[in-house]
Amino acid sequence: MTFRRAKSEEFERIRDFYWALIDVMEGKEGDPGWRRGIYPSDDELRGALSKGQLYLLEDGDTVAASVIVNHDCNEGYAGLPWKVDAQGDEVVVLHALGVDPAIQGRGVAGRVVDECIALAREQGAKCVRLDVLSGNRSAERIYRRAGFEFIAAKNMFYEDTGWTEFLMFELEL
Repeated sequence: MTFRRAKSEEFERIRDFYWALIDVMEGKEGDPGWRRGIYPSDDELRGALSKGQLYLLEDGDTVAASVIVNHDCNEGYAGLPWKVDAQGDEVVVLHALGVDPAIQGRGVAGRVVDECIALAREQGAKCVRLDVLSGNRSAERIYRRAGFEFIAAKNMFYEDTGWTEFLMFELEL
């Protein structure tokens, strides 16, 4: 499998990947709570592609996983008891990490997380942060195995979930 930065001309392929994942995962264990056209939205995907922030893990010609890696976070991240004193570009945030349901449970998400951690180190970040929809045990296990530390539970607003509890995680680099 190959991890690489996605290209802008791959928008439809990537959107189709997320939509298929949403359709299969809805209501099942590990359902991220995403909704077609809401999250990840077309604008978010296009923006991440244009900024070089969207990455793919490919198995041949097939998208095995996708993730957005940047410095943007929900306003709910402010004021949390983060362990690392870091701001702006010193913090890498992972978004929309999705794995093809046909290959879930085979270590693919862990591989993507490891690749994202390596990217954060290359960028000189002090830490990686993220949030997980409360109750998404699969995602929690993946991040804990990668060394992320649980920081707090926090109610935050996202378009796809409304006001919902999220579990906040941080990995010091």
